[in-house]
Amino acid sequence: MIAKGYQFEIITDIGSGINYNKQGLNKLIYMVTNGEVEKIVVLYKDRLIRFGFELIENICNKYGTNIEIIDNTEKTEEQELVEDLVQIITVFSCKLQGKRANKAKKMIKELVEDDKDL
Repeated sequence: MIAKGYQFEIITDIGSGINYNKQGLNKLIYMVTNGEVEKIVVLYKDRLIRFGFELIENICNKYGTNIEIIDNTEKTEEQELVEDLVQIITVFSCKLQGKRANKAKKMIKELVEDDKDL
């Protein structure tokens, strides 16, 4: 990017590939819809968004923003399906773990409060 003389901003997100309410993604969509972005450059297609890439691509096309994918290595349908299933299972198992952790925290808090009352 520097060698090509592009002015750029790096936007990063950490989180689930099926979470559409990420700060970086929302910022990017805002910038695209305000005409602030000519080109989005990502290493892999699924780094922009895991599911729904075509939706983001259509939004970008409407606002005149190009998406450049650096590594366009084709994957077999089986590879894509397995990766998608792993992503979905990971997301839901994390949600389940989070619910368990919240239940445990709530129980501990209640026990501590009960202990204080005694």
